[in-house]
Amino acid sequence: MALKKGEQFALFELETPESATRSDEVPEPDQPSLFDVDDTASLETDSDAAELPATDDIVAPPDDRSKDVEPETTQAPGLDATEPATLPPASESADGHAVIVTAAGTYTPSGHTLTGPVDSIEKLDKLIRWATLTPLGAPAQIWIVGIDACEMLGWIIDPGSEDDVDDMEILRTRAAEELTVILHATLTPMLTAGWELRGEPGHVVHLSRTTGNFTSMVDIFIEPYVWTYWNKDFGWGNRVGDMGILGSPTAGTYLPDDDLLAAQELGRRLAWCAQHLGVLPGPTPARTGAAIVDKIKRDRTRSGKGIVVTVGGPVPPLDGEPRGDLEPAVGWTRIPDLEELSDATQLVSIDQRAAYLASAGMLEFGYGKPRHLRGEDALDAAGQSKTPFGLWRVTLPPGDMLALPPALPLPHPHMFADQPVQTWITTVSLDALQTSIADGGIGAELDDLDITEAWVYPEQGRALDKWAKILREARKVAVDTGDTAMKRFIGACYKGYIGRMVNPDMWTAKQMQHHHQPLWRAAIIAHCRWRGRRVAMRIARETGRWPLRTVTDSWVYPLPPGIDIADDSDALGKMTLEKRSPLTEDITVMLTDARDTHEINLALKAAFTDEDEGNI
Repeated sequence: MALKKGEQFALFELETPESATRSDEVPEPDQPSLFDVDDTASLETDSDAAELPATDDIVAPPDDRSKDVEPETTQAPGLDATEPATLPPASESADGHAVIVTAAGTYTPSGHTLTGPVDSIEKLDKLIRWATLTPLGAPAQIWIVGIDACEMLGWIIDPGSEDDVDDMEILRTRAAEELTVILHATLTPMLTAGWELRGEPGHVVHLSRTTGNFTSMVDIFIEPYVWTYWNKDFGWGNRVGDMGILGSPTAGTYLPDDDLLAAQELGRRLAWCAQHLGVLPGPTPARTGAAIVDKIKRDRTRSGKGIVVTVGGPVPPLDGEPRGDLEPAVGWTRIPDLEELSDATQLVSIDQRAAYLASAGMLEFGYGKPRHLRGEDALDAAGQSKTPFGLWRVTLPPGDMLALPPALPLPHPHMFADQPVQTWITTVSLDALQTSIADGGIGAELDDLDITEAWVYPEQGRALDKWAKILREARKVAVDTGDTAMKRFIGACYKGYIGRMVNPDMWTAKQMQHHHQPLWRAAIIAHCRWRGRRVAMRIARETGRWPLRTVTDSWVYPLPPGIDIADDSDALGKMTLEKRSPLTEDITVMLTDARDTHEINLALKAAFTDEDEGNI
């Protein structure tokens, strides 16, 4: 039985009421959508809501408060919060692919009521089988929203209070372990009914069920417990960061506290992903990025058009492989001259707009089995009119031997000022080093780099161009509509996916191994680093100003009034104004008295921490 717009069935009798509307009809007035509510009202559910008959419409109770009472806010004051009332309503793009479950009932992402409360595991099983949800770039999804809905299913844990632990990681680990235990203990009816667990259950329960030659899969997301899974996509240490599609508590983009408003906003976000990304959100932003890649891969395989990469690209066995990243992101600070600060009135941080996404869309990446070249063969390959994608063992000259500007970092992080160094670099860096100093390179000839060895790939092309286009266009929609939550989510998707390319442990399943592409990630980082340096050289030519610090793709400058160093263009990869802070007397003293770069960093941190504008 397929889900129908506006339809609600008598819970788990699996019979459609006579009053159900067809999918192309508008629901009758006595069958309201869950989300046809006054967003300014506080929608606290009736304490008897769980006792409502299954066939009753589950809607918010009337607001009986005096009209002169201000509504409670669901967002922390002063934060750039997503306000559902100001954003476009949810489309039906995710309907038929996902269902949202609250203590009051179950709903489609677009907000149409399906059933009353799901108060047992057996009913959850029946709901999933009745709904016949289909995948959309990811397995079908059931979202459990609110602790009350969890309690109905017996999914309550008590890991203790954060006041009782010195490290939140202890509490998180304890909670995650308790959640796994309680899920194993309560899921027996579903397992008896033929479902199988894929991996250990946690904040996401991965289930599959095989009937004959057909296997159906569904993921159950338990919203109140997403915090039990922290990694670099979600947060770090004691800080709770982005929780994927659910948003960030610290940034004010997490779901509202009220369960029905939370269901409304979650439904909007699920529909937004389905509409603009073509997939449901994955358990993490990185997995969402991977799902988009895989959808493109399937489409290209069917059509026979476009680049299809089916295997991973691990780092070849390198003699003298550098420690850490092949192409590190730049991190550099210098102590300013007093003259630079004499007329400066402000500190300005500029940042490449969606830097990694921009590079991912324009670079050609190698794939297939690389060839190992030595000596003259490696040098001849580097001298081709179009340098093949790969890794090159070169000797970087000492920075002091070159006429490089002293107020910029060395052109490559592996370079030393006082001695040559033999290292491996990507094709992006090989090409960049051959550009002029004015364009961010060192003006090197191939002979100057003493290429002795290379690994080059037989095939190359813009493998991520369509992926980047989808994310770029989705990001533009979020920016144009002021959708802070989805703009942040898009950023987490491409950053998370590109960041995870380096880690084979993220892609151990056979059908996922083609996402392990450490050389692609290295090329993207190298491209962003070179592009930033090229911009810094242009700014120096045009204004005579030099940066004090650069971290990854952002640059901090002390500037006098009237100088604007940000780009006018809104294209990705262009330098945009990130932060601005007045150069106060206290900060100036900190900068002029600084004895080392660490103290400069402390001064800059103090300047931007005190400034309320934050990230623009």
